[in-house]
Amino acid sequence: MAKHWADFQYEIYLNGMNGAVPRLPTDLTRLEELTERRLGPGPVGYVAGAAGSGSTAAANRAALERRRIVPRMLRDVHARDLTVEVLGRTLPAPLALAPVGVLSIMHPDAEPAAARAAAAQGVPFVLSSASSTPREQVAEAMGDGERWFQLYWAKDREVTRSFLERARAAGYTALLVTLDTPLLAWRPRDLDQAYLPFLHGVGTANYFTDPAFRAGLAKPVHEDPNAAVAHFVGMFADPAKTWPDLAFLREHWDGPLVLKGVLHPQDALLAAEAGVDGVVVSNHGGRQVAGAVAAADALPRVAAAAGDRLTVLFDSGIRTGDDIFKALALGAKSVLVGRPYAYGLGLDGQAGVEHVIRCLLAELDLTLALSGHSTPGTAGPDDLIEESA
Repeated sequence: MAKHWADFQYEIYLNGMNGAVPRLPTDLTRLEELTERRLGPGPVGYVAGAAGSGSTAAANRAALERRRIVPRMLRDVHARDLTVEVLGRTLPAPLALAPVGVLSIMHPDAEPAAARAAAAQGVPFVLSSASSTPREQVAEAMGDGERWFQLYWAKDREVTRSFLERARAAGYTALLVTLDTPLLAWRPRDLDQAYLPFLHGVGTANYFTDPAFRAGLAKPVHEDPNAAVAHFVGMFADPAKTWPDLAFLREHWDGPLVLKGVLHPQDALLAAEAGVDGVVVSNHGGRQVAGAVAAADALPRVAAAAGDRLTVLFDSGIRTGDDIFKALALGAKSVLVGRPYAYGLGLDGQAGVEHVIRCLLAELDLTLALSGHSTPGTAGPDDLIEESA
């Protein structure tokens, strides 16, 4: 029988019989405020901040809030199954942990703690290229857990090829290529603190441990860390990349290949023509283009363009279980959640990340059931109405 994620609420109530209450709020929208109080302005600003005035991040939330669920009654929702097939893998629920870089600024246990939490709950963990921990150590920490690798597409082809080889060898099954960060955006919260972790060698672990990267250095990293950082900055991303360049990735990666950052339906068509397997409808959580379209507003058109040719995933703005329901109804097969688990990590390490996963999926399970659905795949556009602005 499929797991009923909603049982988490009864676990909480039963623990309350012994005087125990959850260490973190079960309303995950409160986590950011708690994190702001407990962590320094640099790390909090780096995770919570957004491009420009923050208008795109705000639009992400508004677009989800504006859509309201229309529940259906007298449907058999006793036996529910949140299992989904995504990119050739069977997942216990339509959720993965999104790639979030430099997690050591949130908690000393960093990516391994988040990866262990994902593995313990059976959901995929997407490791950022810009992680604080080399991908091999993260893979070891999560054992047989489902893991995907996010690529920041470097200028240096040999470094990119080496990254793909290492990811495959470490058991990462899918590759998510971030397209929306050929340059860092104007991010006032980071600028006001003059805070960029990479310049201090934080978030560079995959690069500094890479033989192809180190081959481009005159001295070992530990002998001249500043030169290593400069080499990293010089190759981190490439604004000259275009659609034909995807052939290189397809040649060197034989697993599922997903493009992250697609918002325009024409780009979904180009992705399908390029032979990739999926897209993530995302505006990088509002961190890249100020004034951009909300991800949830872009999702229906991208999903329609993708049709059956691409797996459509979604991120940017997910905070609650009902947000996940809405994304599924708008055409996503699964969602990625980022900031909430980063806050959970910062507040309570691995246990905090597990708390976030369980809260999201308990709320999704209950939202589906109370709206008349026993599986994620039956939610559709007719289950939502859009309030006028």
